[in-house]
Amino acid sequence: MPTRSRRSPNSQTLSSVRIIAGSLRGSKLPVLDAPGLRPSPDRLRETLYNWLGPRIAGARVLDLYAGTGALGIEAASRGAAAVSLVEFDRRLAQSLREQTARLRVDAGSGGAVSVIESNALSLLERGCESPFDLVLLDPPFAADLWSASLQGLIDQAWLSDDAQIYVESPLDQSIMPPAGWASRRQARAGQVLGQLITPTNQ
Repeated sequence: MPTRSRRSPNSQTLSSVRIIAGSLRGSKLPVLDAPGLRPSPDRLRETLYNWLGPRIAGARVLDLYAGTGALGIEAASRGAAAVSLVEFDRRLAQSLREQTARLRVDAGSGGAVSVIESNALSLLERGCESPFDLVLLDPPFAADLWSASLQGLIDQAWLSDDAQIYVESPLDQSIMPPAGWASRRQARAGQVLGQLITPTNQ
């Protein structure tokens, strides 16, 4: 089963990304040197949360391939009620725990963010008791996990009735929404395409 590649023991922090708005505005998150790790462009993150507007407040959010955590922690900064960061790479998951604790948004500090160290597709197969209102789907591009992830979210009841899914993919690779879903908004930053998909009955 494809997963994010593990990084070498000698990996170092190369740079950082900033939270754009909300209670954590300006906070930095490290970008580790990890194969397949590609932070969501700032412009697309800002566009996404402009699309969502007030709907993010109180939402349950699932960041399925968290990486740096920038997408999901941005949601927490903007008032999401619960944010689950899923990351398979052990060191990246540990970094997420450290950063959410440092920012005091982790569950141990009474915050909204939890870190789940797991293979995303295996996690989806287990099903979900508390569906999510927003899913952030930005997997390592080379792993081609979009279709399997989208189908797992739908088949195993991970989505609330009015859920939205944000998908990032290469500009030259078309990610088709599953049956019953439609792409409502699209934006690009360089060679990356972001799109927001929703059920066709919304």
